[in-house]
Amino acid sequence: MNIQALVSLDRTECAVQCNSKKRILEIISDIAAETNAEIQKEDALNALLSREKMGSTGIGNGIALPHGRLANLSNVTAVVVTTNPAIAFDAIDDKPVDIFFAILVPENQTEGHLQTLATIAGKLSQKSIVKTIRNAESKEQVIAALCDEAAQ
Repeated sequence: MNIQALVSLDRTECAVQCNSKKRILEIISDIAAETNAEIQKEDALNALLSREKMGSTGIGNGIALPHGRLANLSNVTAVVVTTNPAIAFDAIDDKPVDIFFAILVPENQTEGHLQTLATIAGKLSQKSIVKTIRNAESKEQVIAALCDEAAQ
């Protein structure tokens, strides 16, 4: 899965002010529902919350990859949000999170789901990309950080 095919300006927000794990998942669900007619906000939020109950999707270094499966969804929908300040998210390293790369996937795409998560995690393991995203002042800069490196 190509990161450029996943991200878009209408599903990206920069420097969102938020103070809780549930609230950031609500914001992500709002964005997904506003930009994809197949997604209902409540369904997206329930899918993300259900996954978090199995264990935090905070992968460390201030990054989280919230994800969930939805019935009646035909394509992967990604939402990228940065927060200022970082928020408590029960991440694996117990550090607050300020970069959220969320995906909602069709219920039946298990293998594709795992490949997409691996691609995103690989991209966000690159320190230069993470630094650029953290320093971004606009959603255009966030997208550019994710996509410029994708071509290399």
